[in-house]
Amino acid sequence: MTYPVAEIFKSINGESLRAGEPAVFVRFRGCNLACSFCDTKWANRPDCPVTPMTADEIAGYADEAGITDVTLTGGEPLLQKDITALIARLTETGHRVEIETNGSVSVEALSRVIPRPVFTLDYKLPGSGMESAMLTENYRYLAPGDSVKFVSGSREDLERAAEIIDRYRLTEKCAVFISPVFGKIDPADIVSFLLERRLNGVRLQLQLHKFIWDPNKRGV
Repeated sequence: MTYPVAEIFKSINGESLRAGEPAVFVRFRGCNLACSFCDTKWANRPDCPVTPMTADEIAGYADEAGITDVTLTGGEPLLQKDITALIARLTETGHRVEIETNGSVSVEALSRVIPRPVFTLDYKLPGSGMESAMLTENYRYLAPGDSVKFVSGSREDLERAAEIIDRYRLTEKCAVFISPVFGKIDPADIVSFLLERRLNGVRLQLQLHKFIWDPNKRGV
């Protein structure tokens, strides 16, 4: 069994609860959505070049790197066949697995895996063009170590994020972040919105890697 790895690299977590911490990233080819602001469209294309890697090879890379956290991303990592086997292989040698998922694929089965991976779920706001694909039943399976992320590019997006956060009581279940669509909305406007709406427990999050390196740079 091999996985279509578009890139594998060492960096820091740019988002989620472990933002700023070292991590190994495994980016898979393929996604079932086409968000307007997607910054990894190249990895979503069917003709994206990949390196077929086994679970042992991926785990071996992480072992050699000496980095505990491994983030599975994409594309959409939950589209990969037998992703459970890869998670099991990584946790065998003490890695902590985080899955960055676009919010349209069920996490129910993986939420029961032991050791359980950590989930960062997107909620695609109206500006993404993909809101209709969101699977909100995933919120039943959230745990305190998980995150829900709203990438916002407008006031309309922010209003919708506040509505979803309140409807599903997300701050009572996990960490909640609002991030700007890079270059489209001033982060200060998000701060003003958080204060105006008194969104206690909701955090502004900036994509750290886009401030440290060129926003279009791969492998970071």
